[in-house]
Amino acid sequence: MGDRSTPSGLVLVEALINTWDIEADEDELATPRGRADFSRRHGLPEFPNSAVPELQRLREALRAACLAHAGVDIPADEMPAPLPAPLTLRLSPTGAAALDPAPGLPPVAALTARVAAAVAAAQADGTWQRLKACESHTCRWAYYDHSPAGRRRWCSMQVCGARAKMRAYRARRNANPA
Repeated sequence: MGDRSTPSGLVLVEALINTWDIEADEDELATPRGRADFSRRHGLPEFPNSAVPELQRLREALRAACLAHAGVDIPADEMPAPLPAPLTLRLSPTGAAALDPAPGLPPVAALTARVAAAVAAAQADGTWQRLKACESHTCRWAYYDHSPAGRRRWCSMQVCGARAKMRAYRARRNANPA
C-alpha cells in the first residue's frame, strides 16, 4: 500500500499542530511536562512558561494554513501576522542549498526558524499543500494527505469523516421527511 507516514521535513510541523487535542481540550504546550516531552521528542531546547503564548500563536498559524490546504476558507483578518524566523543560507560544495535557523536564537525563535525552513523545503518539493488540518470543528488534527487526488478533508474517514457524513445524512433526512 506504500508509505503512509508524513514526510520527514513536516513531522515537526504536524507534531506542533497536534500538541492541542481540541476534542479533549488538552494542550501539551500549556504544561511544563508537556513542553519538556515535546522538546525531547524533537531535539529542541525546553521552553519556559513565558513562551507558551508565542508557541500557541505559532501552532495556530500553522493550523490555519493547514485548514486552508484542506479547503476551509480562512478570512484574511483571521490569518496571523508574519512570524519572524531568522534563517541562514547554507551552500554545499556541490551547489546544494539549505536553510538553517540562525545561531544563538532563543528557544521559540529557533523553533519558528526550524519550522520555516521545513515549510520552505516542503513548498519547494510539493509536499507542503498536502499537510492539512481536519475539517471537523471538534478535531482540527493535522495529517498528511496521501490520497491520489489530494482531496482528503478529515484526519480519519472512520471517525471524523463518518461523523460528518452521518450529520449530512440526518440533515437531508430531516429536511425531506417521507
